[in-house]
Amino acid sequence: MNKIGVAFPDFVSTDKIHKKQKEFVQSHSTRDIFLLICLVVFVFLLFVRIFYLQVLQGSKYRYLSNSNRIRTVIIHAPRGIIFDRNGIPLVFNIPGFREEINGKTVQIEQKDALALIAKGKKDLEVDSLREYPYKDDLAHVLGFLGQISKNELSEAQYSGYKAGDLIGKDGIEQEYEAKLRGTDGKQLIEVDAMGNPVRTLGQTDPIPGQNITLTIDEGLQKAVFDAMKGVKKGAAIVSTPKGEILAMVSKPSFDPNLFTLGSNYLVSSESSYFSVSDILTDSKNQPLLNRAIAGVYPPGSTFKLIVAASGLQNNIINENWQVQDTGVLNVGSFSFSNWFYTGYGRTDGMVNIVKGIQRSNDIFFYKLAEKVGVDNVSKTAQEFGLGKPMGIDLEGESSGLVPTREWKQKTLGEPWYLGDTYHYGIGQGYLLVTPLQVNGWTQGVANNGTIYQPHLLKDEKPITLASNLLTANNDNLIRQGMVEACTTGGVAWPLFNFTVKNDSLKIDGRNITGIPASSGSADMRQIALACKTGTAETGNSNDQPHSWITLFAPAYNPQIVVTVLSENSGEGSNIAGPIAKNILNYWFSR
Repeated sequence: MNKIGVAFPDFVSTDKIHKKQKEFVQSHSTRDIFLLICLVVFVFLLFVRIFYLQVLQGSKYRYLSNSNRIRTVIIHAPRGIIFDRNGIPLVFNIPGFREEINGKTVQIEQKDALALIAKGKKDLEVDSLREYPYKDDLAHVLGFLGQISKNELSEAQYSGYKAGDLIGKDGIEQEYEAKLRGTDGKQLIEVDAMGNPVRTLGQTDPIPGQNITLTIDEGLQKAVFDAMKGVKKGAAIVSTPKGEILAMVSKPSFDPNLFTLGSNYLVSSESSYFSVSDILTDSKNQPLLNRAIAGVYPPGSTFKLIVAASGLQNNIINENWQVQDTGVLNVGSFSFSNWFYTGYGRTDGMVNIVKGIQRSNDIFFYKLAEKVGVDNVSKTAQEFGLGKPMGIDLEGESSGLVPTREWKQKTLGEPWYLGDTYHYGIGQGYLLVTPLQVNGWTQGVANNGTIYQPHLLKDEKPITLASNLLTANNDNLIRQGMVEACTTGGVAWPLFNFTVKNDSLKIDGRNITGIPASSGSADMRQIALACKTGTAETGNSNDQPHSWITLFAPAYNPQIVVTVLSENSGEGSNIAGPIAKNILNYWFSR
């Protein structure tokens, strides 16, 4: 019998071999199943993802895909044109471009934009830029455009606007933004992978803004601005007796094109400012302030018209009431003098209401204010429109200040003194008014006691602010005093015997008279004027007084009401008077 031998020892078990083979097969089968499950899960997730992207989010990604090849270009609507009363355009819309730089919209002139496009610039938007041909002359009337702010975007009046839009920031541009702004259009353009236009797919045309016509007379506006050329700070207003603003100037002024025509715009040498930064940082002169409606000042002797009206209308005095001009009034240790006595050592003798206005006699108005009383004077001032806005269609109008006994006690903790009344009687002290308010009460005398709301939009029906402020007799007395103030013996010496060369003016013997032929100028006409000057101290002994004049002409059939203020420049007759004369020369010569 043969033996197996050592190669196959008897301790080798075939059962173990079979067991290992079985375990190997089972392990291999489990791994295959796991891989299969993973594959199924992966395919399922892939299917879910594809379903999500193509079905649930399909519209979104189709939009993004289209956006990569279809560009929406805004076509900016041109703003409405602003015309003067004679149909002369005061603004122009010119071709231009805009782009977004660091979140801000920058307007670019056409020549600069073309240079950028030539260098490969592709993201410029075609725009309609605003140009102001009259530059500094009309800056405070027209205003300018600027980018809408975050705060403005939240206001109801700007609903529908978007970041980067340009809106009126001042003047008429701001006041009539809703009328002037048009409706933007848009254009769908297909572009290639490089962003170059391929074709236009569709377009919605823009709708231009509405044109508007102002009461402003451009020729007169320029004449007023030129007349104010030597004034550093001040204002002038010319209106009709019905409240239409014919001209309005505030100094210093600025060129509004700086805000609208880009950084490369070149300012004319006549402008006071050469950059937007210069305008915004001049806190001393505040060129953006419209002094005609927002500057407040003591009115000086122009206020004597209100004091006179208060005394007459309250039946406290009449044309026969007189005051002896003593040159100086003493109240305790204080003295109150008349300008004629201080400057020339002379007095005006007995003074009634007409002579008081003619000579602007301080002694007369000290005593009149004392007799009438602060309460009556303040009440009359408020009736003539002081202490509140007149409602002109421009933002930023100031109210001024009409002082009272109660106001002083509450504000300063002091009672009202007789000296306060004396100062008040000549338009000094705590009283503050705007040039527009001075023009308003002058209009009240010109209109026999009626004041109309001032406005700049043409074809507006006159709105009466106050009426029956003066009886016919009282109006005549004040008017006569103003007429005599502008003639020999009065105080407004630059306006004495005011004549113009214009033979088309109809002679009526009262408002307009002809110069005798013996003078060699048969075509000359003398215009009757009614005026009141004012010299208002500022309280600082180092400063010159404010110079005022307010008037209407012709005196008995007024066409225009003129008010001029020159800050810290001297006496009313010497400074404001010649300015008013130049304005009148332009108006009546044409």
